[in-house]
Amino acid sequence: MSDLSELRIPYGAYWSTPFSRWQMSLSDLHSMKLAAVTGAKVAKDKGWPLETLDHAVLGMTVPQEKSFWGTPWVMTMMGAPFVTGPTISQACATSARALSAAAGDIAAGDASASLVVTCDRTSNSPVVVHPNPRAPSGAPSVENWMLDNFNDEPTGHFAMVDTAENCARDWQISTQEQHDLAAWRYEQYRDALKDDAAFLKRFMTLPFAVPDPRFKKETGTLTGDEGIHDTTLEGLTKLKPVREGGTVTFGGQTHPADGNAGMIVTHKDRVADYTREPGIEIRILGFGQARERHAYMPAAPVKAARRALDAAGLTIDQIDVFKSHNPFIVNDIVFSRETGVDARKMNNFGCSLVFGHPQGPTGLRLIIEMIEELAMRGGGNGLFHGCAAGDTAMAVVLAVRDTR
Repeated sequence: MSDLSELRIPYGAYWSTPFSRWQMSLSDLHSMKLAAVTGAKVAKDKGWPLETLDHAVLGMTVPQEKSFWGTPWVMTMMGAPFVTGPTISQACATSARALSAAAGDIAAGDASASLVVTCDRTSNSPVVVHPNPRAPSGAPSVENWMLDNFNDEPTGHFAMVDTAENCARDWQISTQEQHDLAAWRYEQYRDALKDDAAFLKRFMTLPFAVPDPRFKKETGTLTGDEGIHDTTLEGLTKLKPVREGGTVTFGGQTHPADGNAGMIVTHKDRVADYTREPGIEIRILGFGQARERHAYMPAAPVKAARRALDAAGLTIDQIDVFKSHNPFIVNDIVFSRETGVDARKMNNFGCSLVFGHPQGPTGLRLIIEMIEELAMRGGGNGLFHGCAAGDTAMAVVLAVRDTR
């Protein structure tokens, strides 16, 4: 990638909705329309001059009606009809890839201020009819966009959970070890709920107004993430593995969800247009991507993280805050085993294992949380990493400096 030294993320120039477990409050809302409505409201509340943007990136993985029109449509709905840019889809790595696309275009001089919008609705996902004139009677093939792809990888015909079982077997990770760390992740998330969800309110508008499907009126509110089960170690120990003879239970994996998140990335000369606090500087130091051997998806973030660190010119012991997209708690245990990072010191204030996984926006919310945790510390370096379908992963290294 081009030189990233001139790039900045203006402090506070981002948002996330609450994440809602699939088939709950956000299940009937068009994800792109909800993202546009949410982003426009946040921009108005924070005083962002959207007319001064000259670039945007849309990241999503689940098609919605008219999603063919991508980024230009979202930006028009937001009130910035002359802003355009790419639409990105890379499964669970979509957020990191969208951020990389915005950073790359700014670093190359093709833009100076970009809005990254990520959104998905896993609820009520498309059922796609593919023409197949050579089939008996010309009958089409039918694909359930979400469930079929969760459960059937096209080259090896395995489910996502099988990749976690392969790693659990090779790294000798027991169900008990998974449950111990999963219970700790829920304790960490409870810190985000303290003092009337003070941590979440650093980047999330709460209560969050839920509109009707026509976006004409309010039908209810969310006071935080929706559909999280009250989880304890005692409760987890009662669960049986999903696969006979396996180790991974439903308590050691995330749930699909709905939601969106957004972030502005700028050239350093444009930070003042969008920042909430000029004394806090946020720099993107490096990106990394990787692909692991077939059916070992939870191990891929290790390689991606190492490449991001190399790009940033840092070692892992120089990282102050770790955040991971961990669809399986196995991910964090493998990462800990391979890097020496204490797994219990990762994912303060929560992670996707707990609050759910809308796919496209998951990584961006975690990066936002990482920024806020670093700001609370008075600055430092952060590493986000997460796996994605196809045994792939992406990682991002950021630095926050408080010069106030």
